Amino acid sequence: MDWNLEVVAVPVKDVDRAAGFYTKKLGFNLDHDTRIGEEMRVVQLTPPGSACSIVLGTGLVDSPPGSAQGMQLVVSDIEAARAELVGRGVEVSEVKHYEDGVWLDGRGGGWNSFVFFSDPDGNGWTLQERPSGD
Repeated sequence: MDWNLEVVAVPVKDVDRAAGFYTKKLGFNLDHDTRIGEEMRVVQLTPPGSACSIVLGTGLVDSPPGSAQGMQLVVSDIEAARAELVGRGVEVSEVKHYEDGVWLDGRGGGWNSFVFFSDPDGNGWTLQERPSGD
């Protein structure tokens, strides 16, 4: 039996502002924006090429805005992905790698190059490079 992760809820304060960030700054696809009565709104967004989406909205989760941390996107070229985000106005870290228990500036070995950023509410994201051929 397959167990596929389909959707992750990301708690935000302002749904419209967050949806704009994820579509315009990160390039996520807007799958739908649905209101279910007065109390619930569901905005589903999917990163390009991903089988898993995120949802923003009202009436979804009780977690405080900004409390989602450690969400990770995998890219084939960390430098190109970082440049794309910077070009769209996203504040991102320099490329870092983890070696012998210490974060260092610059590219690392296979699966060892990372970039960090947050959405406007402080939800934390990581980009990790997957070496080609893996």
